[in-house]
Amino acid sequence: MPRHPFNPSLVKIDVVTTFLPSHSSVEDSQYTFAYTITISNESELPVQLLSRHWVITDANSEVQEVQGEGVVGEQPVIQPQDSFRYTSGATLNTPLGYMEGSYFMVVREPMDIDPHELPTFEVPIRAFSLHTPTALN
Repeated sequence: MPRHPFNPSLVKIDVVTTFLPSHSSVEDSQYTFAYTITISNESELPVQLLSRHWVITDANSEVQEVQGEGVVGEQPVIQPQDSFRYTSGATLNTPLGYMEGSYFMVVREPMDIDPHELPTFEVPIRAFSLHTPTALN
């Protein structure tokens, strides 16, 4: 167990999105977006991302839910005052939508305990927009 209570708000999430026209097909109503997420650990303890939960909503209010272990095949340990960045993608049926979700993490102290035996905490990810360059004009 950690030496002192952990404050989940010390894990910060930044998101940058990009429309990928070369991976999209307007004729087939498929709009593909990349999102790059930076997870920053501003605490004094190492943390590990164990799983994720995404809710992806398009302009027709169609919802996709994605849950699973880790991100991009990893369950990264993020050291104090360090960050982890990855890029993934989502495809919508409309040129506009949004994503929101959460990461489930643990404090990795001590490191010799199996992370699945440690108490998890949730880091919410505020909704962010997925849109083509002209969708908001």
